[in-house]
Amino acid sequence: MANPFGKVWLITGNSEFLSDRARRQAVDQIKAAAPEAEVAQATASSLAPGEFTALTSASLFSTAAAVVLTDLQDLGEQVASELLQYAAAPSDDAAVVLIHGGGAKGKGVLDKLRKLPSVTEVSQQAPKYERDLVAWVRQESRTLGRSIDEEGAAVLVSAVGSDLRSLAAAVDQLVTTLAEGESLDATVVRRYFGGRAEVRGYEIADAALDGRLDLALERARWAEAARVAPLLITAALASGLRQLARVVTAPPGLRDADLAREIGAPPFKIRALRQSARGWNETSLRHALDAVAKADLRVKGGSAEPAHAVEQMIIDVAVARSRS
Repeated sequence: MANPFGKVWLITGNSEFLSDRARRQAVDQIKAAAPEAEVAQATASSLAPGEFTALTSASLFSTAAAVVLTDLQDLGEQVASELLQYAAAPSDDAAVVLIHGGGAKGKGVLDKLRKLPSVTEVSQQAPKYERDLVAWVRQESRTLGRSIDEEGAAVLVSAVGSDLRSLAAAVDQLVTTLAEGESLDATVVRRYFGGRAEVRGYEIADAALDGRLDLALERARWAEAARVAPLLITAALASGLRQLARVVTAPPGLRDADLAREIGAPPFKIRALRQSARGWNETSLRHALDAVAKADLRVKGGSAEPAHAVEQMIIDVAVARSRS
């Protein structure tokens, strides 16, 4: 948005981090266009009738006004009418940023705002699947002037988790730490984040699902020594089994890209899943999932020996695979 004045910026979506970042970017643009502008911030539920009009009016100290209104979904009926009337004919001396927290509440106001030519919507939906998180990490890296390959992005997601604020900070750390020309790939990500608990959890799961029992147990004992929460290991194995189950039961002939979309995994991971799936069938997967569920209950229930529960789970998964 080159000139934010005379416009309404509508930020929607279910990610607080993305919405907050879009808000800060909007305010930066407003201040760049008019450094003297006063930026007033308010929550929708706190506005009384007439207050929104007052906020969008020029003050004694500045001819430019700017308003950031959060929690749009909580806007009262009278103030909503006032807002819609303003948005239909916004002031050339005012910039308005509206933030809706996602969900169905307040949808009527959103639908009406979207129809107005003065309104520009910025949708900020949080990535839902692993594949989408990987793509988000790659885009985040490109925005910072560096590229990361798909495997490296997937390793980072496994290491850091799905929290976007943490992922953005991790990408920023990698980009600012690496020397110019140094490749940002899986090897580099493991160098900086290889000790994270989630990576170890998925490494244990990968070994167990591939039938490498000795390696899976070795990694599980390393994880115990490193005080990795057993719950992370059971969660990683459950996630891996669910993905394998979708590969095993997928219609034959699906291309890697189509299967990736079907199960929500990055395309490069499909090849590894297909390889692992050769040692499994629906019956063995069901037995393995039962073993993981039992271990998960023991771990969550405060078992006196959670490490033993994890090791027994890995053995039971290996037994289930060997009988397929």
